[in-house]
Amino acid sequence: MINNPIIQRELVGTLRNPRALAAQVVLVAMLCALVLLRWPDDSQVNLTGAEAQGVLRVFGYGLLVGMILLSPVFPATSIVKERVRGTLALLLNSSMSRWAILFGKLVGTLGFLLLLLLLSLPAAAACVAMGGVGVGQIAQMYLVLVLCATQYAAMALLVSTYARSTDAALRITYGLVLLLAVVTLGPHQFLQGLLTGSAGVAIEWIRNVSPLPAMMEILGDTGVISQGLIGPGGAMVRYIAIALVSTGVFLIWTGIRLHQRIFDHARDQGKITDERSTGIRVFRRLMYIVDPQKRTGLIGPLANPVMVKEFRCRRFGRLPWILRLAGFCLVLSFGLMLATTSGSMDWGVNDLGGVIVLIQMALVILIAPSLASGLISTEVESRGWVLLQTTPMSVWTIVSGKLLSVVWTLFLILLATLPCYVVMIYIDPHQMHVILQALGCVLATAIFAIALSAMVSSLFSRTAASTATSYAVLVGLCAGTMLVWLSEGAPFGRGVVETVLKINPVAAALCAIQARAFADYDLVPAIYWTLGTGTLICLFVLAARTRWLTRPR
Repeated sequence: MINNPIIQRELVGTLRNPRALAAQVVLVAMLCALVLLRWPDDSQVNLTGAEAQGVLRVFGYGLLVGMILLSPVFPATSIVKERVRGTLALLLNSSMSRWAILFGKLVGTLGFLLLLLLLSLPAAAACVAMGGVGVGQIAQMYLVLVLCATQYAAMALLVSTYARSTDAALRITYGLVLLLAVVTLGPHQFLQGLLTGSAGVAIEWIRNVSPLPAMMEILGDTGVISQGLIGPGGAMVRYIAIALVSTGVFLIWTGIRLHQRIFDHARDQGKITDERSTGIRVFRRLMYIVDPQKRTGLIGPLANPVMVKEFRCRRFGRLPWILRLAGFCLVLSFGLMLATTSGSMDWGVNDLGGVIVLIQMALVILIAPSLASGLISTEVESRGWVLLQTTPMSVWTIVSGKLLSVVWTLFLILLATLPCYVVMIYIDPHQMHVILQALGCVLATAIFAIALSAMVSSLFSRTAASTATSYAVLVGLCAGTMLVWLSEGAPFGRGVVETVLKINPVAAALCAIQARAFADYDLVPAIYWTLGTGTLICLFVLAARTRWLTRPR
């Protein structure tokens, strides 16, 4: 295995990177600090295992979030980067078989993540020594972590064979990760107890596509979300079966794609509507809200040309795609309206409002970095920034045009999710103030996410690195701080938990909507100051960095 040149190039090259060494040191330091915080002072084993279970939950969920975030990064850009550089053709024409290439890519990208898991074993062993945690529980937890990393890495390699650029590969991969890890929890969340027989079994299997129910079952956690995640048992077995089958399918599919045919992109060029007969033009005018085959008009004198350029050159920035995304969100919103009207007696308006807030936050975290993290880095990487400098446009016009293209897209998508709030207000008019507070948190988070991603984009010269960094920072802020909330009482007190949650926009939005697990916290006034200050800092750095980029070289 070690003689595979791809493994030697990618894995050994990654381990020689100083940033890889820094990641290993930081991980070990954090785990050691976590164990030392809860190590008993009197050197006596706690037979109840409460402290050990609390520590195990923190770094168990932390490692799971890390695997979900990090495992797709390197494989998602692995094959598409070879194709952009022109080295994929050399690999496919070498003496190595396609399966050897695929195996080398998979092991080379997973090796670093598995090394991080190995470095966390001493902390897990310390939990066993503290009492109340068994070796079998640790083994089950690491089995789920390894399967999760392998499954998402295999999926990312498959996406990499279809993508045309590294940023598109990361964008699609993280969207699929969100689908597999979060969206699959939705059917069971809403339909539990309503479906029986084969339909009930089906939503139970769909729920176990996500690794979260399996991890919660292993850790014995029933207090994270009381509805929808805790099932009758067997979540780990079902997840193992799903992960093994899906990983095999992804790898076989990727191996079939690794052929010289991967470079063939023949397709019908289509016909421009403006060049067709009058009858066809009238028919398409009646059938299409926005005809994707109609020639676009000239840029108006008052329009920002950079904003128009972003809309027309970015696939998901074009109006037909924006309408499709907004339509999908509108259908999702109508589904939530139905759930609100039919389930408000059993769930409560606030619990359903929490689900809506989580969906909106997921859209912000998924869409904002995918659109904004390449605003500056893509121009620098493709040398388009030099062309922008030769135009008579000012830096303000360039940057504002790019930001507006993201703001309008995200605004239209979030606007399509609002009808469910109207139904909530109709059911309980007293919820008006609560809903406005929650919408304020979502809006502030969206502005902060755009500013943060644009700032990160100005600091990197590669779009892939910028996109991965933006996702890591946002998810770390929104999900990483939740690990402290999970450990309230062991090892963190309520004051520490509330202080940490004041920088978490998701927790603040759930607090504003008075979701069951967050209603007792006081987070809403502080989150506006946190997000506002962070947005101003990001915009200042963005302005300074773009000003520096426009200086003559």
